[in-house]
Amino acid sequence: MWDRIREKLQILADAAKYDVSCSSSGSTRKNTNKGLGDTGNGICHTYTEDGRCVSLLKILLTNFCIYDCAYCVTRKSNDIKRTAFTVQEVVDLTINFYRRNYIEGLFLSSGIFKDADYTMERLVRVAKKLRTEHNFNGYIHLKSIPGASDELMKEAGLYADRLSVNIEVPTEQGLKLLAPEKDRKDMIQPMNFLKNEIILRQSEKKLFKKAPLFAPAGQSSQMIIGATQETDKDIMFTANSLYKNFNLKRVYYSGYVPVSNDHRLPGLGTSVPRLRENRLYQADWLLRFYGFQVNELVHNQQPNLDMDIDPKLGWALSNLNQFPVDINRADLHLILRVPGIGMLSAKKIVEARRFQRLNWEHLKKLGVALNRARFFITCNSSYFERRDLSAKQIRHFILSGSDKKTFSAAVTQLQLF
Repeated sequence: MWDRIREKLQILADAAKYDVSCSSSGSTRKNTNKGLGDTGNGICHTYTEDGRCVSLLKILLTNFCIYDCAYCVTRKSNDIKRTAFTVQEVVDLTINFYRRNYIEGLFLSSGIFKDADYTMERLVRVAKKLRTEHNFNGYIHLKSIPGASDELMKEAGLYADRLSVNIEVPTEQGLKLLAPEKDRKDMIQPMNFLKNEIILRQSEKKLFKKAPLFAPAGQSSQMIIGATQETDKDIMFTANSLYKNFNLKRVYYSGYVPVSNDHRLPGLGTSVPRLRENRLYQADWLLRFYGFQVNELVHNQQPNLDMDIDPKLGWALSNLNQFPVDINRADLHLILRVPGIGMLSAKKIVEARRFQRLNWEHLKKLGVALNRARFFITCNSSYFERRDLSAKQIRHFILSGSDKKTFSAAVTQLQLF
């Protein structure tokens, strides 16, 4: 029996690796009545704010699928070994792995058996059994099946910490090309339902302390990038729309990995560089936390992010008229736009300058990356200031990695540009 389960686990865990939208935080499900597990601050092979690495059981319920999406390893036309877990097998694996301290939660996705409701009902049954029969309080993330009924989505939210519907491809045109059997409306409808239900339940929680939790870690989504010809501008405008219209916690960007020889796809030897994923996540962070707008980072004249420098530095070099920023006077919004200054450092600066004027040594102690920030700020010292360098010169100096001892020599050399 265990040999059969082990074989299923190997197949369905390997198939699940292509879904990257499994990290999360924000759930506060507490362990009561001597139950199993505790959600904690984060999950899924990621790092919490305090640096703790956490993990989860990440599997598909099945790799059978009625769809033939060109970019998917489980597409029905792919010649792969097919298998499926029963609901009870997933429950038993989760409990046994948790008791052995292998995992702290479950990430469960699935190919689609007969239809959306048939598959979603089984995903919900797994979560329900874990919560009600085993009093499991660890993290549960369920992938919502596009086209599933509102009733099933509502039940899923009562047992899962996070729900997510993959948007699949950034644009509707790209989806029609690679997954013509799927309808974008089937993805949007559950997102909209979950948004409204989460808002409703949060209001109830304020009024009634014992109101049941509903998807306390919110909802997320994922886009495959590089399978079609969308630019970074297309991708970021889609992500921004998802954040604004559906209150998503995260949008994940999964670089296309060649899984089949289909004429609609890039060649089998063509994978999306990890650096492109990284740049998209950096831009995403600037949109969500730093007050940037999409058209400040990507636009018609520059539809793709610069692979050599991060988006924040790219924006600063294109807007040198906004600098230098006086660290001792500027508001938080402006300080956050300085390359080399993160959210935590910016808040520390605003707090610390209440007591004294800050100089370079202070900024270094507050965690500012002076090798970048010094070109864009002034403080209570003239040492290291930008000296009216051009954007080309600053870019060259930062990319060269020169240390501060060679700063003057580098400036002199750059005057020749």
